[in-house]
Order: sequence, then C-alpha cells, then structure tokens
Amino acid sequence: MRPYALLLMLVALVVACGPVKRPDGGAGLLPVGSPAPEVIGHDAAKREVKLSALRGRAVVVFFYPADGTPGCTKEACAFRDAWSKLERANVGVIGVSNDSPESHEKFQREKNLPFALASDQSGAVAAAYGVSKKLWGYDRVSFLVDRDGKIARVWPDVDPGVHADEVLAAASALP
Repeated sequence: MRPYALLLMLVALVVACGPVKRPDGGAGLLPVGSPAPEVIGHDAAKREVKLSALRGRAVVVFFYPADGTPGCTKEACAFRDAWSKLERANVGVIGVSNDSPESHEKFQREKNLPFALASDQSGAVAAAYGVSKKLWGYDRVSFLVDRDGKIARVWPDVDPGVHADEVLAAASALP
C-alpha cells in the first residue's frame, strides 16, 4: 500500500469518528433538556408507534447496532423480560437500528419482543439524536424521554445486560 493511501485512510477514519453533526446545528449526542425528535416504529403486531403519540409517559429510545447480534439480542431481551415492570411504570420502549423493516419483524417474532422497533435505513433519526454509525451499525446509546417529550437522561455507553433496570430506575425517578 502506498503511504499516501494509508494517510488518506487514517484521515477518513478520524473524520468519520468525530461527533455527529445534527440537523439542529449541534454536534454529538442530544443533551438533556432537548426536545426529542420524532421516532416511528412498528410493534410486533405491525402497528405504527410514534414517539410523539406516547406523550404523557416516559419512553426509552435505544439505538443498537444490528438485529440478532449477541449484544443487541441481550439488550432487546432484557427489555422484553422487564416489559411487565416497564408497563406498570408507564414506560414505553422504541428500539432503533438501520436494519430493514423485514429484519425487525423477524427479530421481534424470533425473540418475542413486545415493543416497537424503528427502521432508520436513511440514518435521519440517528443523525437527529447525534448517534454515530460505524461499519457494524449504530453506537449503543439510549435516551430517556420524559412525559413532556424532552430528553431526561442519556446513556452514551450501554451495558446490555443491566440497561433495562437502569432505565426503569431512572424513569421511576422522573417527576
């Protein structure tokens, strides 16, 4: 490989790893207090679920790399396993990846996921939230949206095994 080609690859990697430029003019993850951008997903019954229609309840919007991968399956199944507690606490869940709607339907069916998944193949939703995309998919980042539609909490680095419990505790502490 020629030296200039290696340098060009290094520059591209550094530029690609910088903070995401959001459509609102900011960079990086949306901060606490920001209005949550719209997310539209579909639940296991193929009904449309809009974040804006869930006003009046807390909602976690979690970004994940790809349907069916080990960490993503662990995270999604943890939300599934905590579903009854989340429902009792009036907390909604919408997962977002750049997988196709067909991939989401299969993932929901295979893992019995009761919550909505949003297909963001254009990357517009991730960009609005400031979530980076790598070769393998979106970074694993979650946002807790409060009852008024504002970002109440951001988890920039999620541990898939304990995240559902973290979300439940944070949502329960909201005013």
